[in-house]
Amino acid sequence: MRKVLWSILEMLETIAIAVAAVILVRTFVAQPFLVSGSSMIPTFQNGDYLLVDELTYHFRAPERGEVIVLKYPKDPSEYFIKRVIGLPGETVIIQSGHVTVVDQGKKIVLNEPYIDQPMVAQSFTETLGPNEYFVMGDNRNYSYDSRSWGPVPSSDIVGVVRLRLWPIQTAEAFGAPSYGTSSTIVASSTAAAQ
Repeated sequence: MRKVLWSILEMLETIAIAVAAVILVRTFVAQPFLVSGSSMIPTFQNGDYLLVDELTYHFRAPERGEVIVLKYPKDPSEYFIKRVIGLPGETVIIQSGHVTVVDQGKKIVLNEPYIDQPMVAQSFTETLGPNEYFVMGDNRNYSYDSRSWGPVPSSDIVGVVRLRLWPIQTAEAFGAPSYGTSSTIVASSTAAAQ
């Protein structure tokens, strides 16, 4: 009888440790995310199952080009998946379907290989404050993003997408793209006057 009781206690201990480990990992390290919608096509499709790294941004800031999961700024109970385009303190300019970022007088025109349809021509300018990020979906003509609801505060960023787990035939690891950029120095109005 003692052996049976001891075996049951060991089994319960093992289950408790496993449950605690899963809770800790899902709360502080990584969690699954299911893509809903078409705003990230062609990179992600509706129904893709992703693994989101929640730990990295405790040690460094998001980088341009990383795909993130964020809380929708107007309703934190909703989660969106978008790509980081503008970083804190930068100005994002959209003209003739192209995205340009101005950072400390340096103008960077982004080459975005993950876009498969040209963006409908629109004009847009947004200057980001400290701890604000400008995000956009890869399906630019059908994405509800910072162009509509403004910058995302860093506190609303949940984590960075690291893996696509499903469908299995498209399983893949993700990082920030290497942007081929053209950049020029832009003279500020005060520098031009001197």
